[in-house]
Amino acid sequence: MAVGNTKGGVGKTTLAVNLAVALALAGRDLLLVDGDEQGTALTFTQLRTERLGQAGYTAVALTGAALRSQVRQLASKYDDIIIDVGGRDTGSLRAALTVADTLLVPVQPRSFDVWALDQVSALVAEAREINEGLRAVAVLNGADAQGADNEAALEMIGDIEGIEVLPTSIVRRKAFPNAAAEGRAILEQSPRDPKAIDELTALIAAVCISR
Repeated sequence: MAVGNTKGGVGKTTLAVNLAVALALAGRDLLLVDGDEQGTALTFTQLRTERLGQAGYTAVALTGAALRSQVRQLASKYDDIIIDVGGRDTGSLRAALTVADTLLVPVQPRSFDVWALDQVSALVAEAREINEGLRAVAVLNGADAQGADNEAALEMIGDIEGIEVLPTSIVRRKAFPNAAAEGRAILEQSPRDPKAIDELTALIAAVCISR
């Protein structure tokens, strides 16, 4: 599964590492690929290893053509592979779309974020010429706890061709950055945030179980 968007600042790395940890905690043999030149997912993994003694999953940095070839080569060795790709149209994002089963697109409930999905839709259509089974799903991330912006954004996302809207949202909560600062996922954070955990669990069910 690739986690990406051509728009930066949508929380893709936060979702990628939380999904990686959650699946690893569930007993999955997981590879996290950092395909973003900023290397934030790898930095998180290094902090996690320092704080906890081990990450619980394998992490590597791969970009461009190497991402495509190495993921294909490693696919049979892991239960799951999560690819975190940069917040713009890059060779790494395009490479990820050719090898992924699913593209998870985090979108914040803001007009600029939703408008960027037209570009993502075009990239997905192009990738499907090679990777016919590619599933593209959008999740509202950093959603407001209440208000009309969420519903308006979901309606706009629903009009984007080739991208499915997931029936769950991730609300903007302090639990995510607080956990990341300690090298942890929200599932491991103390005190626990039950609402954040429920939202992440629902996302995993929607993306990983129903695919």
